[in-house]
Amino acid sequence: MSAAARRGLLTQTTEGHVAFRDYRTWYRITGSLGSPKLPLVVAHGGPGCTHDYVDAFKDIAALDGRAVIHYDQLGNGNSTRLSDKGPDFWTVDLFLDELDTLLRALGIEKRYAFLGQSWGGMLGAEHAVRRPHGLKALVIANSPANMHTWVTEANRLRRELPKDVQDTLTRHEAAGTITDPQYVTASRVFYDRHVCRVVPWPPEVARTFAIMDEDNTVYRNMNGPTEFHVIGTMKDWTIEDRLSDIAVPALLISGRHDEATPEVVHPYVERVPGIRWVLFEHSSHMPHVEERELCMRTVSDFLRTQD
Repeated sequence: MSAAARRGLLTQTTEGHVAFRDYRTWYRITGSLGSPKLPLVVAHGGPGCTHDYVDAFKDIAALDGRAVIHYDQLGNGNSTRLSDKGPDFWTVDLFLDELDTLLRALGIEKRYAFLGQSWGGMLGAEHAVRRPHGLKALVIANSPANMHTWVTEANRLRRELPKDVQDTLTRHEAAGTITDPQYVTASRVFYDRHVCRVVPWPPEVARTFAIMDEDNTVYRNMNGPTEFHVIGTMKDWTIEDRLSDIAVPALLISGRHDEATPEVVHPYVERVPGIRWVLFEHSSHMPHVEERELCMRTVSDFLRTQD
């Protein structure tokens, strides 16, 4: 087989939907599940984003020949949208159940690696502390272990914004006008510093945020209006006291300018047995976009040691 043919095989894609409860979860496989390498499941953040902004992780399929599975969590992107559902519906257990359903449907529940970005990493930690038999490696990317610490650090970073930006944010939050264009513009100053420092945002990142603008049901209910104004059902979430239960090789990644500051990610470093931490010096919350090649090599190298 020619090199070009091998590259084509490694980057072939298959899309489909998995039945989950009364709904449908969309997935895409890059590469072949027939590969002897551990398949990698990639979970997006939010809660309430889409797979688009973490699309770069498909590069790993070509790098080392493993299947990479992206999926849109329920309520988001190409999966069933449920704009009529309220806070009681959107729970951690819902998304853990969805993940288990996806693993079984794809026939990989006995052997897989998991990478979760931001909220996806929180979900990954929740999955890992249950010690599922098939989980062989875990990558936690830019994720908090305690939402109180996340909010404290986000607001510390917010106090470093220009005073007029801070005043705009405070004024609209007090008035309840957080959909006002001025508030949105002021929030973007924070996002451009601490979420994605590539300006303008790459198309796949902009696409996720555009979809969220259309339907922010999950994000609004679980998180709140912005990264630093967390008033949703996840506001008191923590996994700190359970992290020692993670029993698989683990990699933690974050960015020097990340809203997931060293203080935010430190519980993983301190409490997950044997975890390795890589800090990307020129990134904020999206090293997979901001330092794409280095990030892909870092994750790929870690996974190769687990195959």
